[in-house]
Amino acid sequence: MPAEKPLVIVTRKLPDAIEARMAELFNVRLRDSDSAMSTADLTDALRHAAVIVPTVTDRIDARMLSQAGPDLRLIANFGTGVDNIDVETALRRGITVTNTPGVLTEDTADMTMALILAVPRRLAEGAAFLRGHKGQWPGWAPTWMLGRRITGKRLGIIGMGRIGQAVARRAHAFGLEIHYHNRKPVNAVIAEELGATYWESLDQMLARVDIVSVNCPHTPATFHLLSARRLQLLKPHCYVVNTARGEIIDENALVRMLEAGQIAGAGLDVFENEPAVNPRLLNLDNVVLLPHMGSATIEGRAEMGEKVIINIKTFMDGHRPPDRVIPAIM
Repeated sequence: MPAEKPLVIVTRKLPDAIEARMAELFNVRLRDSDSAMSTADLTDALRHAAVIVPTVTDRIDARMLSQAGPDLRLIANFGTGVDNIDVETALRRGITVTNTPGVLTEDTADMTMALILAVPRRLAEGAAFLRGHKGQWPGWAPTWMLGRRITGKRLGIIGMGRIGQAVARRAHAFGLEIHYHNRKPVNAVIAEELGATYWESLDQMLARVDIVSVNCPHTPATFHLLSARRLQLLKPHCYVVNTARGEIIDENALVRMLEAGQIAGAGLDVFENEPAVNPRLLNLDNVVLLPHMGSATIEGRAEMGEKVIINIKTFMDGHRPPDRVIPAIM
C-alpha cells in the first residue's frame, strides 16, 4: 500500500475553487467555519500537520512552535505579510515558511488610493449624512461639506516596495507630488517616471507632506514607526492613510491628535489591536474606517490560494518553494 500523503491543515475557510483543488492534490483537512481557530485548535493543528496553511489572524509564535509536532515542515501562509509568524524560530526548527507576495499589490494600492481620495473630500461623511437623514438634505451650498483638493498636494509614502510604487503610480496620475521614505532609493528610472523624491530622513519628509500613506511591512523595526513624536511633526492639515498594518502607528497618539484637531483626518483599513477597533475612532467624523478590506477581491483571494497550492506542491515534490520567506529580506 502507498504511504499516506502528508497532512495539510487549513485554518480558515478558503474560496471553494481553491479548496476543491487542494482536495484533489493533498491529504487536506479543511474548515467549514470562516472564524479564526481557537488557540487550542491551532496548537492541535501544529501537532498533527506536515503542512499548515494559516492566515493573518493566526499567530504562530515561538511558544506555539515549541508545541509543534515532528512532522511539521512547512507553514504556507495565506497572505503576503508574515508578521503573524515567528519566522526565525520556525527556520531554526527546520520549518520552511512561505507567503503569497505580489498578487495583492494592485488591490491594496486601489484601496489606498480610494482612502487618499475619500478622506480629504469627506466622502464617508457625505454618504453618512444622506443615510442618516433618509435622503433629505438642504441642497447645494457654497460653504457646506467642504473638503481639500488633492491635486498638487505632497504625498509621503512610507515603504516604496511593490505596493508603495503602485500607490505612487496612481497618485501621480491624480496630480500629487510623490515623496517617499524607504530603506534605500528605488531604481532611478522608476523615480524619474513618478517624479518621486527620496527622503533618507523620515522625520524630514513627514514635516513637509500633506498626506501620509503607510505601505511598509510590520516588523520589529517598524512597530510604532509613526510614533507620538513623529506624528507631532505632521502639519495640522495633513491626512494619514494606513492599509499596511495597524501596529506601525501609535494608534492612541493618532486618536489624541485627531480629537484635538492637530491632524486633519485619517483613513484606516487596519488597526493596532485587530479585530478590536478603538471606540474613540468610531466617534470621529474626520476618519474613514474599513474592516481590513484592502486585499478583499475575488480575484485576489483566488490568486493567493493558487500561490499557496504551488508552494505546497513544490515543497512536497522536494524542491524549494518559489515564495520561501527569508528573514534577511523581510
